[in-house]
Amino acid sequence: MKTSKCGPLIAWVTAILVTAVVLPLQSATVKSSGSETSATGWSVQVDQVDAGTLGLSYSFQVAIYENLVDELNKTKQFQQVFREGDHRASEVPNLLVLKTTVEKYTAGSETRRAVTTVSGATKLTVRSQLLTRDGKVVLERTVNGDVRFFGSNLRATHNLARNIAKTFKESSWPDSPGPTALLSVQP
Repeated sequence: MKTSKCGPLIAWVTAILVTAVVLPLQSATVKSSGSETSATGWSVQVDQVDAGTLGLSYSFQVAIYENLVDELNKTKQFQQVFREGDHRASEVPNLLVLKTTVEKYTAGSETRRAVTTVSGATKLTVRSQLLTRDGKVVLERTVNGDVRFFGSNLRATHNLARNIAKTFKESSWPDSPGPTALLSVQP
């Protein structure tokens, strides 16, 4: 029985045709579902973290800030996520400002966590507020973040940012900007 030299050529042409037909259909689906990047008409600007009087190291403040920007982008809850000082934010009509104030901080020890697994936890408690441009509170929550077992002390900042984003996603607050959207929602 002779093998045909056309077999691989036919398989190659078939693969190209399938790719040419299937990929445009998939990208059209992604575009249609991607057009609804947020469930609300709000955008958010993340302000720098206020350490208050706790003496929280600058690296922790920056880590909280960067993780917040990242986690809020992941939720797809806001149309856009801006950093503090981004001039494009002033052009956005429905902008909320996220203010984060550290209320409690317990420094941990990676070594103690690795050795005992029952002590050495790093703990952070912050007050997060979503405010309109004119300072009216739309949502306010106290959120915790910690690292108890394994991981670096800065892992607590990632866990905190993830918990803040999760809290915003699960909270009931005005879906659309407008005169009735300025109701304060307290915990």
